[in-house]
Amino acid sequence: MSSPWNNYGLPFLPGYSFPDYTKSAFHRPQTLDYKNGYPLAQRLSMGIGQELHLSEQLSTTAQHLSDLSFGMPGEDPYGASDRKVYEPFKPVYVALDKKVLCFKAFFKEEFLNSSEEYRVCPVVIYYHLEDDTMTIVEPKEENSGFEHGKRLKRQKIPKNDHGEYYLWKDLNIGMDLKVYGFTYHITQCDDFTKEFMESEGIILNEPEPTPEDPYIKKRKGSPQPHTQPSTTDKLHQFLTMDGKVLSFSALGEDVNRQYTLPVTIHYFLVDDTVEIREVVYKGRRQNHFPVVMRRVKIPKKMKSETFPTCVMEISHLDVDEYYSPKDFQLGQTVTLLARSFLLCDCDDFTKKYYKENHPDMEMKPLEVPEKVDTPQKEKLKMAAPQKNPPKVEKNLENLNKVLRYKAKLVSPYPEDKDRSFILMYSLFNQTISIFEKGTSSFDSGFLLRNRHVPKPGSSQENPDLYSPADFAIGATVEVFSHRFILTDADLYVLKYLESISDQVPSQTLDSLRQKLSTQSNNGEEVKSSHVSQVF
Repeated sequence: MSSPWNNYGLPFLPGYSFPDYTKSAFHRPQTLDYKNGYPLAQRLSMGIGQELHLSEQLSTTAQHLSDLSFGMPGEDPYGASDRKVYEPFKPVYVALDKKVLCFKAFFKEEFLNSSEEYRVCPVVIYYHLEDDTMTIVEPKEENSGFEHGKRLKRQKIPKNDHGEYYLWKDLNIGMDLKVYGFTYHITQCDDFTKEFMESEGIILNEPEPTPEDPYIKKRKGSPQPHTQPSTTDKLHQFLTMDGKVLSFSALGEDVNRQYTLPVTIHYFLVDDTVEIREVVYKGRRQNHFPVVMRRVKIPKKMKSETFPTCVMEISHLDVDEYYSPKDFQLGQTVTLLARSFLLCDCDDFTKKYYKENHPDMEMKPLEVPEKVDTPQKEKLKMAAPQKNPPKVEKNLENLNKVLRYKAKLVSPYPEDKDRSFILMYSLFNQTISIFEKGTSSFDSGFLLRNRHVPKPGSSQENPDLYSPADFAIGATVEVFSHRFILTDADLYVLKYLESISDQVPSQTLDSLRQKLSTQSNNGEEVKSSHVSQVF
């Protein structure tokens, strides 16, 4: 008889062994490996020299003997079907992973020198079955005056002075849980907790209602002395108007007394304060301090007999009336701290608020703002050129419209050869800004911000400003003794000028069409923002 694991066919006799002299591999097999970053030990199947391990040989022998046994098909001749089948072992931290018991409880907190002797504070107790730790969290309540949240981090809670800790079998409805000087009375639990406790043979008590907080009960049940909310009731105003803000889009006056500065006016209904912020958008100067006026309560009418304000701050005793929502009417000018603002539009919440509280005020958006003519504008009208450049109306429709051109500097110096610029023309106020893209020799930044640029040869009395009709591809633009040649433009520039083609010279349109069509024929993708990608 030869052994089934004997690979060289020699007889298997007691007391005799026949080593294989032809074996040349004697290295030991690798049993350690990594899977998903964790070290794992592999099952040893091959022995020294790539031979079957003893466990594999025994398995092979058992299979060989079972093939020689007799019995019905599907039956184990050795009675293995009568043996007890054991389930695979699972550690506790695997079987109870992410299984948490949830109990609702409350505790009473006493207050000194208060109208109420104590406050009832509800909490939620979480018991983690994985490692017998507990967490106590106090749910957040709006306008409660307390900082709610996690009262006790996840940890084991001592049960007594003998080193014992609270376990899940110690918890039940109706009991008092003492934790670090606080007594928590358990009132309810969730369905999973009830099912788990009953499966472990613990009978839970009947759920108990959580008592109502005396302060909350007093605040809800106390009748107000007036039927209508009073304007001086600060508590009612805080509870009903907290987080509600009226938002207006307006134009502020600049140094030339013209309405050109776009701002947003916020009126906070909770305390009747006003805040003004400057609108910052792409293509316009970037203001590092967009707050024009910080949030403050603005007086509208002062008392006649007051102490000089040069030495004291204004208090509510010195003011007869403050600005209120009824003072902000669309289409009209409001003066806030000696500065005028033209109200143009408002958001949907503001319109709904005025419709419910001030139905007599019609909040109709202002499409075309009122123009404020200055002597300088009158001179510009008189000195208009004969070729009739495109007339750009300064209204809200052109508020965010900017024409962008790519330009290069005309300079005799070789270091200026690789410099790249973006010329931006604002249709809102007819100003020009020039931005330079950074290189190895020059930093990026604005070379010019929102300035009216007159053409060469025009006088200060009759300045002739640049317009989109002058910006043809290949044209030279002189900006304060610096010459720039326009080399490219956005696709939006061509679309805009075609919409007013009767006011633009055909030479300008032909140069733009030829430039953009050449790029398209060369296989380059023409986008409306391909010039602005340099920012």
